[in-house]
Amino acid sequence: MDIQEIMKLLPHRFPFLLVDKVTEVKPGEELTAIKNITINEPFFQGHFPIKPIFPGVLIIEALAQATGLLAFTTENINSDDDSSLFYLVGIDKARFKTPVGPGDQLVLHVKFVKSMRGVWKFTAEAKVEGAVVASADLMCAVTDAE
Repeated sequence: MDIQEIMKLLPHRFPFLLVDKVTEVKPGEELTAIKNITINEPFFQGHFPIKPIFPGVLIIEALAQATGLLAFTTENINSDDDSSLFYLVGIDKARFKTPVGPGDQLVLHVKFVKSMRGVWKFTAEAKVEGAVVASADLMCAVTDAE
């Protein structure tokens, strides 16, 4: 899935669209995506000028966007044709192991766990060069954007 397909599913836009490419998707099961980290990211001016670090909250947001992509493809929802949105509603067991910086390629992997009463649960992991840099259990809820 390229950036044009991603933008058809997610409502996010620059500078807050944090998924560049989807490399694998199995609807209802799992999704793997890529976020390329470049020095041109606007937050690096202040986080931190001496040692640029990709903020952990943005790693979680990138993982949440990946869960949204998996949910949209699982439900076969296209944001051009539908007014549904998936909102992040819960973060459990978030862990950050290693800083991420310019030049790194963040590999986002999310797995669907279950759906109950409109709330979807996922396990999520972010890796750089095969090493886990962050992980969390994420929940999102589908709602009408109107």
